[in-house]
Formats: sequence, structure tokens, C-alpha cells
Amino acid sequence: MNKIAVLIPCYNESKTIEKVVKDWKNVLPDADIYVYDNNSTDGTDKIASDAGAIVRYEYRQGKGNVIRSMFRDIEADCYIMIDGDDTYPAQHAPEMCNLVLKKGVDMVIGDRLSSTYFEENKRPFHNLGNTMVRGLINHLFNSNVKDIMTGYRAFSNSFVKHFPVLSKGFEIETEMTIHALDKNFLIQEVPVKYRDRPEGSVSKLNTYSDGFKVLMTIARLFRDYKPFTFFTSIFFILEIIAFILMIPVFTEYFKSGLVPRFPTLIVSGVIAVIGVLFYFCGVILDVVVKKHRQLFEILMNK
Repeated sequence: MNKIAVLIPCYNESKTIEKVVKDWKNVLPDADIYVYDNNSTDGTDKIASDAGAIVRYEYRQGKGNVIRSMFRDIEADCYIMIDGDDTYPAQHAPEMCNLVLKKGVDMVIGDRLSSTYFEENKRPFHNLGNTMVRGLINHLFNSNVKDIMTGYRAFSNSFVKHFPVLSKGFEIETEMTIHALDKNFLIQEVPVKYRDRPEGSVSKLNTYSDGFKVLMTIARLFRDYKPFTFFTSIFFILEIIAFILMIPVFTEYFKSGLVPRFPTLIVSGVIAVIGVLFYFCGVILDVVVKKHRQLFEILMNK
């Protein structure tokens, strides 16, 4: 029989964790329900334990740190990751598990944005952020993922055990999506209902600071996964700047045969040379990344 593990990272979710654990035990009675408490101060761990969950602890603050420990510690054939705030119904879990266990999907994404997210979510900047991040990643990685930042996902054992967790906070979902796209894991999306947090439950996500971290994560992963595109983009920008600076210098030279603007000529030349260096950085790093992809495929075959 296949082993299913439900992973619930938690930080001060005493208002909702009992209902979440019981809902998931009803839908997946044979699954192991793991609640990883991340320094909660409101008794989340005791409530979860009383509800029937296996409670473990992660003392390094941040959702990414919790996911890292979960993925390292727990062995299963299928993993379901869910938030402890009761915003995602458990009813979609059997379908998501079947996609992993029977169809061989590596990551099933619970797609909120095609369902009820924009009606239920009361934070307009979160709506804007989700839409912007989705468009940016789909453009940069030539994909069509509908929900990049959802916390409702199912994973195969292969994905979990070969995913290098680098992020420490809420940007972990973005990192998962980009890694799956880059390494050609099989991804499938399932539209899921989303409901806003119940009254008295407070979000730990800071719209501005965490949003900035997500954007920085995208930039970092774009540089790491697609260095040629990243560095050649900088190359073209610098060469355009150098060309614009050189226009008046060459215009004056063709008119009078003199170069009175030596500082401008020197600066434009330096910028052009720096741009060329960025281009060759992109070429070299692209070779390195392709080699890493080859090594990753060999590792997956073991």
C-alpha cells in the first residue's frame, strides 16, 4: 500500500489547526498527518497533537526552513503540502494523490487563481502580486502555470528527495515551481476552492516585505537557471547605453575630425567592454548550468 504524508507547516494557527487536522483525517484516513510547529506561542502544537496529528518542531523561523526539514525527515510515496490556516478544503486531496501515485505526476499544483481566490481574498495587493508573479515567471521560463504561489501541492518522492531547498521563507513556493519547470518534472494543475481565513486567524504574510523577497527570489533563480538570457540582457542594455553616449562623440568627429569629448568616449568604451564581459559570463555559466542538468538527470536515474 502506498504511503501518503500530509505536511502542515504551522506558526500560531491555534484557531484553525484542529479543524484542518480532522478534515484531512476524514478525507485521507490512512495518511500520516504531520504538523511541524515553527516556534508557535499559542498552543498550536498541543491542539494539533490532541486532534491526532504527528507533531514535530522546526526552530529555525520561516516556512522554507520548515519545508526543508519535512522533506528531509519524512519518507512517503506521495506528499501533500497544505497550510494550517483552513483556507484550502481537503476534498481535492484524493484527486491530487491519484495523479501522483497512478499517473506519475511529480508536482500537482492546487490552482486557486482559476477558482475562488480573487473573490475570497480581501487583500488587493496580494491579488496583484499573484498575477504579476505568475506573468513574470511564465514569461521568463516559457511556461503556462496558472498559480505560482499556492501552498496547496502534492509531490512525488522523486521531487521531494531531489529538490534543493534554498529559500527560508514564504518564497519557497516560487522556488518549487521554477525548479520543477527547469528540471522538466511532470506538472499538473487542479483547480481548488479557496476561502479566506476565518475570523480571528491572522496571516503571517507581509504584503510588501515578503512580496519583495519573492521578486528577489525570481531574479536570483532566473540568474541561476537561465544565466545566458540573464547576462545577455544586461549586455544589450549596457551596449545600448554605450552607443547612445558615443553618438555625439562620433557626430562631432565626422564633422570636424576632432574628438573634444574624451571623458564621454572613455566612459562609453568602458561600459561597452563591461557589457562584453557580461556576455561572456553568460556563455560560460550557461555551459555550467547545462552540465549540472546532465548530472541531475544521471542522479535521477540512480
